[in-house]
Amino acid sequence: MPASSMNRRDFARLFAAGGSAALLGHPALEGLARRTPSGPLARGSGAGQVVDWDEVRARFLMPPELSVMNAANLCPSPASTLQAVYDYTERMDREPVPSFRGEMARVKEPTRDRLAEFLGVTPEEILITRNTSEANNWVSTGLQLGLGDEVVIMRDNHPSNNLAWKAKGQRFGYTVREIEPASPHPGADYYVRAFREAITPNTRVISFTHLTNTAGDLFPARELCTLAREHGVFSVVDGAQSFGLFDIDLSEVQPDFYTGSAHKWPCGPKETGVLYVNARVHDRFWPTMYSAYTGSRGLARTHEGLGQRDEPAIRAFGAQIEFLQEITMAEVEARSRELATALVEELSALDGVHMWTSQEPSRRAAVVTFRPGELSPGDVVGALENDGIVAASRGGSDRTGVRLSPHFYNSHTDVERAVSAVRGYLRTGL
Repeated sequence: MPASSMNRRDFARLFAAGGSAALLGHPALEGLARRTPSGPLARGSGAGQVVDWDEVRARFLMPPELSVMNAANLCPSPASTLQAVYDYTERMDREPVPSFRGEMARVKEPTRDRLAEFLGVTPEEILITRNTSEANNWVSTGLQLGLGDEVVIMRDNHPSNNLAWKAKGQRFGYTVREIEPASPHPGADYYVRAFREAITPNTRVISFTHLTNTAGDLFPARELCTLAREHGVFSVVDGAQSFGLFDIDLSEVQPDFYTGSAHKWPCGPKETGVLYVNARVHDRFWPTMYSAYTGSRGLARTHEGLGQRDEPAIRAFGAQIEFLQEITMAEVEARSRELATALVEELSALDGVHMWTSQEPSRRAAVVTFRPGELSPGDVVGALENDGIVAASRGGSDRTGVRLSPHFYNSHTDVERAVSAVRGYLRTGL
């Protein structure tokens, strides 16, 4: 039975035949064992470090013939992270005893330490959420805003950012003003000037996406956060497309809030995420949820009451951060940018392709969006999947196209496969 074919009937038959022991023998789980570490991911250190990208790729379950370039939406996890989730979930269901539950309740704090180190901040400033959407909503709900206040946002923000601000603005009486994106990306100075001109004496918050999931535009986070501080305004950075991609140090960027998900670029377990809250704004940020099982340090003691959590996933989140740190984020970012640059250059050379993503490397990272001539983006994405290439489509009227977002587990062979496929579709149709 192929690993991908276990439907509900198969699942029931497995348990009828032999209970959990039968499930443990399923090829999908056996695949984890086949990807146990066989060698270091990197050798050397500092400028002399060399990453074995073939070994990195071998740690994932994806078959060699599948080119997954959809990191802006969902990343696969390496086998070690999947194994961590499975092992602790299985043990929790096998031994739901107070001692083990107590042990698992404490996994938050080591993961909080890993996240704080990863982002260059303190554990007391880290909240472990379920994803960026939840983190964004904690911010828009947790700030005291009302009649006469203003929030300035980018129209390119994710719906969990924009829709939340607008809906809560209607409820609580504050005004939301949008800055329109310019295409192609006009440069960092343009957006610093646009936000500066948009800020008024009534402005309380500016909120923007670090790297957009639309055209892959990179925003000047440090400069915009500096601008916000100069005007006594809260800064909210949606890091859904930068957390796990960039070698970022939030102590340098200095946002008031920064949000991220584990299931995208960090390649972590699903339904885990992070909210960074700068210590200087703790006294002005209200909790959104009140329940049991909070964290034990800093803001987590008052803001992290979500009741029962998926502790195995939280533990695996910390393990995945260690996986990235073994490679180093400088290498992860450089590899992803290198592959994206190859995509931009080669796709731009194809007749009929219009590139929405900036040609200027400093204005983009690893999200590449283009219009494939007169072909339907949705049909192109379907054809790519049939050819073993995972991409995403953008519908609607705003920069409609195909999006490819390569990551460190990809290779130049993946890039060539994608470019060759698009070239063929443009020549012969779909």
